[in-house]
Amino acid sequence: MIFDSTDILLPNKDVDLQKWAVIACDQYTSQPEYWKETENIAGSAPSTLKLTLPEIYLSEAGKLTEEINENMKKYLADGTLTEAVKNGFIYVERQTSAGVLSGLLGALDLEEYDFREGTKPKVRATEGTILSRIPPREKIRENAVLELPHVLLLLNDAEKQLIEPLAAQKNSFRKLYDFDLMQNGGHIAGWAIEGKAAEKLRIRLSELEEKAGEIFLAAGDGNHSIATAKSCWEKLKSALSPEEVKNHPARRMLAEIVNLHSDTIVFQPIHRVLFGIKEDIVEAFERWLELNGMSLMEGSEITFTFANGGEEEFAIDGRGKLMPLAVMQKWLDKYAAKNKYLSLDYVHGRANVDKIVAESGAVGIIFNAMDKKSFFPAIKAGGALPKKTFSIGSADDKRFYLEARKIR
Repeated sequence: MIFDSTDILLPNKDVDLQKWAVIACDQYTSQPEYWKETENIAGSAPSTLKLTLPEIYLSEAGKLTEEINENMKKYLADGTLTEAVKNGFIYVERQTSAGVLSGLLGALDLEEYDFREGTKPKVRATEGTILSRIPPREKIRENAVLELPHVLLLLNDAEKQLIEPLAAQKNSFRKLYDFDLMQNGGHIAGWAIEGKAAEKLRIRLSELEEKAGEIFLAAGDGNHSIATAKSCWEKLKSALSPEEVKNHPARRMLAEIVNLHSDTIVFQPIHRVLFGIKEDIVEAFERWLELNGMSLMEGSEITFTFANGGEEEFAIDGRGKLMPLAVMQKWLDKYAAKNKYLSLDYVHGRANVDKIVAESGAVGIIFNAMDKKSFFPAIKAGGALPKKTFSIGSADDKRFYLEARKIR
């Protein structure tokens, strides 16, 4: 099966879950104050902050990787983490800014996923992979005994056959956790699905997988985490026997399925912030467009924002079926490669962009949200979207690290 039951670990009853659960590592990458506050909240208590590498600290990955791997072993050895679910799933409810998001946590078969361009697996990458983000994560995972999930997988379930029925059944399941997340993260609760209930769910998953056809699941959040897990698995399996390949725990990855058709799934754009600009950025972009048969025209597809509070809105004429973001990203990649003094960051939320721009003198580039109704058709027709095209919800709505699974 592509998505199956598994053994899942959680902290023991003495661990403060508000200090334990920390937001996904790829958030607030230009806002060190968020992570400093997270460190203050967690303090010396057991925390997933000690098991993951926030991308804001990628430059320190070398010295932190060994520490992270040792913390994983320590939390297993001293009983901080214990088996909470045996060969089952977790039904999750998360209060977000858009409402209650329901999901199903289980194990994804990495043999059914591929992020390489031109491939058509049953589980699709949905955006271009930034290859430079994989090696630091690989260094952690290749020697890790645990994995912690922040991946959200989108299911195209218009009839709401998988997750929604679980809400009505949740009181018959064993509750695992129920608490407020730190730093405006909302509220989260989870219930164990085991035994006969898990077996019924496996049958339903198998039916939906067969019905889905070409694409069963698509990565919503956490594209680079899946890509890292896949890369590590490909390296590992080359030294395994066929039987070991079939049963090795690293073949699967802990992830959460959510329904694309849930009212709580809201696509938010991921904006760009460009640091180190030394010329008129609008003129530079316009020159490149003209060289490629396009031009700026009146509209609001793209907004440049500046440190003085000013902004300029444009649309792109001559782009055909290309998304405005795809055109902009192609130029940004070339522009940053040519001008090595520049740096580019991907930021969730207009307010966060405005704050960074005002404080740093950078230039913000704002996009409109993608219509989620076009999501699966776009993936099926054209493959992965441009890197960092969309986000599910706001920055504070990103999945928190909470549960864990053994991969060694």
